[in-house]
Amino acid sequence: MPYTSAFLEVIPAIDLLQGHAVRLYQGDYAQAEQVADDPIQQAEAWAAQGAPRLHVVDLDGAKSGDPINLPTIERLVRQLAIPIQVGGGIRSLERARQLLDLGVDRVIVGTLAVEDPDTLEAMTQALPGRVWVGIDARQGQVATRGWLSTTPLRAPELVQRVQAQGAAGIIYTDISRDGTLAGPNLEQLRQILAVSQVPVIASGGIGSLTDLLALLSLPRLTGAILGKALYSGAISLQEALRAVGPGRWQDLPPETGSQWA
Repeated sequence: MPYTSAFLEVIPAIDLLQGHAVRLYQGDYAQAEQVADDPIQQAEAWAAQGAPRLHVVDLDGAKSGDPINLPTIERLVRQLAIPIQVGGGIRSLERARQLLDLGVDRVIVGTLAVEDPDTLEAMTQALPGRVWVGIDARQGQVATRGWLSTTPLRAPELVQRVQAQGAAGIIYTDISRDGTLAGPNLEQLRQILAVSQVPVIASGGIGSLTDLLALLSLPRLTGAILGKALYSGAISLQEALRAVGPGRWQDLPPETGSQWA
């Protein structure tokens, strides 16, 4: 039977646009709001407050496929002791290797999983356990290329496809909730979790400790990414960690911990 955990990995997000830490509203680049003068200092602050890992998105890379923010990512890896997962514009095995060689813990692919499944499979075979898939959806339909294109593909269908191709985990973002603080799309998450056999991290809309506690009821959900809620002060990272963290799944007894530890 599926378990319900009392722990979630609470993961602060840093979205990079032209070297700055920003937040978007529902994926709209025109509504980018700078949230930190220096993304390195902000990342260090999250780490000092107990963040178990950092979620970094290269928004420029997501649109163009070019590693625009690679120097900033390299600095983050050098200066932080916690693991960093990176997504945005990773569309080749070479780019994934480049990031992992810098010291990135996980790479997250999105557009590639939809447009080039053969390369995704080659990537997961070459880099076992290191490649996660970011599935970003509007009303259940998968979006690609920095959320600028929407496909007819349904999110649960893509979950089944990429896990068969060796994806180590899924990060699911409901675009319509992203940056709104309106709460996560629990119904869509349940649909994702119903078909997933790999770890799933939720993103988009989390705006309160109540939202985080609601996520605890979802079997097989292993983490939650927080962006605007932290930057706006709606949620304190330390309070979130006390409520549902610290997310150290590998430290839990086998009978209560994650099947993926």
